[in-house]
Amino acid sequence: MKVTLKDVARQAGVGTATVERVLNDRGGVRPETVEKVFLAARRLEYRQSLPVVHRGLVRIEVILVRPETSFYSRLNRAFERIAASLDDSITVHRTFVRENEPAQFARYIANPTARRSALIVVAPDHADVVTSVRKAAGLGIPVVQIMTRPAPELPYVGIDNYAAGRTAAYYMSGMLAQRPGSFVALCHSGAYENHKERIRGFSSYLSENGSNEHRFIEVMFDLDDEHNAMELLQAALLREPGIIGVYSAGGDNKGVARVLEANKARRPFWVGHELTEQTQHYLRHGIMSIVLDQAPEVQARRSIDLALNRLGLIEVEVSAEPVRFLTITSENL
Repeated sequence: MKVTLKDVARQAGVGTATVERVLNDRGGVRPETVEKVFLAARRLEYRQSLPVVHRGLVRIEVILVRPETSFYSRLNRAFERIAASLDDSITVHRTFVRENEPAQFARYIANPTARRSALIVVAPDHADVVTSVRKAAGLGIPVVQIMTRPAPELPYVGIDNYAAGRTAAYYMSGMLAQRPGSFVALCHSGAYENHKERIRGFSSYLSENGSNEHRFIEVMFDLDDEHNAMELLQAALLREPGIIGVYSAGGDNKGVARVLEANKARRPFWVGHELTEQTQHYLRHGIMSIVLDQAPEVQARRSIDLALNRLGLIEVEVSAEPVRFLTITSENL
């Protein structure tokens, strides 16, 4: 059955004259209404092409943090590659916001510099930021949380961070079963729900399955800063000579590596996150024991697909299951 202008108008909730103005580029129509008409036409597979002036009409904004880090650089490149593969009616705009200024972060979510059709965001677990994310979703645009999930009721793309923490503890306690001693962990802070979940998982596994010979004694907050990580870990090793396991649940691995590289005589078993050139080097040289990689390329692809699905631009169902993280050792690099 042929789709008509009336069908598109009904789907978009506007008049037929408005649809005709949009599709024939006669102007005088608000961008929000143009987007409604375009999305309705796409959903109904209306065959008339959109005027060139409206290319890039659907704008998906991706809000990330810390572009200087290996992980977020890798995630940013993944979004860049995906954006290049989309048709020219869709743009993916990547914005970096300072995570240590939550009030500013919240204001940016609430007051974007340009109209957005959908939002993908790495959101710190701060009350103002979470409120802004929920308000954005309340406006009716698709909102996808990526990597961390401070608003549990909203869509999330990422790994099961609780399971990742338990996996770290599983390998550490298993490999050190015959060696008594203490475990410590480092993470950014309490700012990210994913880090908190990893620590919860790590602690819960050890509580349920650990032997009396292993004690989980401390969590240190290094803000993913190399020098903070070095100072904290060095101080812990001096205070507690019996540390045999280190779990870095956050993003900084350089500081941990520098301390452990210099500690050959009693180097702890080290489990960390994210496969990079650096962590590959640490694995090859026996400084790091295991890397848990959360496949940011898969997260980027799935979050874009979820946004497009919610906008009605693709019909393929997007998996709601957690993204599978990868366990990497020196033997499977």
